[in-house]
Amino acid sequence: MISTMVNKTLKKTAILIFWIAVWQLFSMLIARELIIPSPFSTLCALFRLAETKEFYISVFISLLRILSGFALGVVLGFLGGVFSAKSSLFKEVTAPVLQLIKAVPVASFIILAFFWFKSTYLPVFISFLMVLPIIWSTVYTALLEIDVKYTEMGQVFGLKPIKIFLKIKLPLIFPAFLSSCLTSLGFAWKSGIAAEVIAKPQSSLGGMLEQSKTHLEISEVFALTAVVAVLSLLLEITLKKLLGRYRDDKVK
Repeated sequence: MISTMVNKTLKKTAILIFWIAVWQLFSMLIARELIIPSPFSTLCALFRLAETKEFYISVFISLLRILSGFALGVVLGFLGGVFSAKSSLFKEVTAPVLQLIKAVPVASFIILAFFWFKSTYLPVFISFLMVLPIIWSTVYTALLEIDVKYTEMGQVFGLKPIKIFLKIKLPLIFPAFLSSCLTSLGFAWKSGIAAEVIAKPQSSLGGMLEQSKTHLEISEVFALTAVVAVLSLLLEITLKKLLGRYRDDKVK
């Protein structure tokens, strides 16, 4: 078990070193820091950012904004999926809105929402908008695919509809719900950062990215992009552990 973990760690480390070497090679071939800064200059830029209080505040505020939109999208998307599976009229009325959200590019929504919301709330709205249809569609489809014999069994045992949903349906749709949460979290994070780049709200990673680009601090752009990518990975791992723990508790 330990040897397997060590082998996996060594393999991932070797792959990481390989791509850093490729990055360094391209940087040396182009020989222009304004286009592709070296890994060393990017690391130095990251250390410079880490010495400022603004960096940590921006990370915290960006996380707060985007996770707020994500949470709102998960809750309303879950409820929307449940009500759609329960009522065909509700599904037909809301279907055009979901189709519109899916069809319109996120950049268009960011530009439109720029006129509707203050820059502080724009990333929240955009993150929410990206999460909503994913969760909604997944929950709706998962509920429809449940074999009717499970609900009939609950009825035989005299369970009320709410008990049937919580004890039978919810565990059955949970794997699909978990997968959609993980997928939508990535969309929420990327679209939220994109909204920050355009709206430039105070204290935000997106705003810092735009500022670095304007000042032609390309090494800072690379460093901030790396921070965004790492935070996305950490958020996904954290959510997976939290939802996995919840599922294990339910099984027990």
